[in-house]
Amino acid sequence: MKGGDPYVRALMRTISASEANSKRPYSLLYGGQQVRDLSRHPEICVTIVTGPNTGNCSTAAGRYQIINTTWYQIAPRYHPKPMQIMFWAVYSFEAEYQDVVVYRWLSDSQFWGIDISQLLHQGKLNDVLRRLSPTWTSLGYGIETNSVSKSLPKIYQKILQEELKTANQSPSANFLPTPTPTLTPRPVQISPGQKNTNIPPHRGSSGALELRLNSL
Repeated sequence: MKGGDPYVRALMRTISASEANSKRPYSLLYGGQQVRDLSRHPEICVTIVTGPNTGNCSTAAGRYQIINTTWYQIAPRYHPKPMQIMFWAVYSFEAEYQDVVVYRWLSDSQFWGIDISQLLHQGKLNDVLRRLSPTWTSLGYGIETNSVSKSLPKIYQKILQEELKTANQSPSANFLPTPTPTLTPRPVQISPGQKNTNIPPHRGSSGALELRLNSL
């Protein structure tokens, strides 16, 4: 993704460092496998073998480990190029669209109840991570931290300097994102006897030990 608020971009890369620490994060499934077809969300449900959601399965995929139900809630609002096939809209899960959708989602202050960009400009990263942890549970305040979680503030600061340098800005620059449409979350219906796959939306998956700070 080109352009945008460097503070939000740095946050996105920080989320990815914790959730999809891989050389190929955009095609990463929960558990570490890779997929080739990103024409739409993979919707491959991988059994969870550790943690509080053991026994359920997760469809988390991509750089931001988005589950299928979440993708189908946010893509209609934030996807820039939906494809219409007969009566259905198809939302490509290619790398560029993962970035744009998540960028616009994080920039929607009405959805989150806070202005993420403004808080980041004010240096209140921990407040942002705390608000996002119910969604991305590895950010330090959720139910499933990992070996990277405690290092996220330092990782963010390193990435932020890279983003500011790229944007040719100083840390005090006022660069706020354009408001995006508001998303009202819809509950996921679970049929009787069906396992509940509606675990926290984006559970870290790769388990990789090497930290990769991929650029957007």
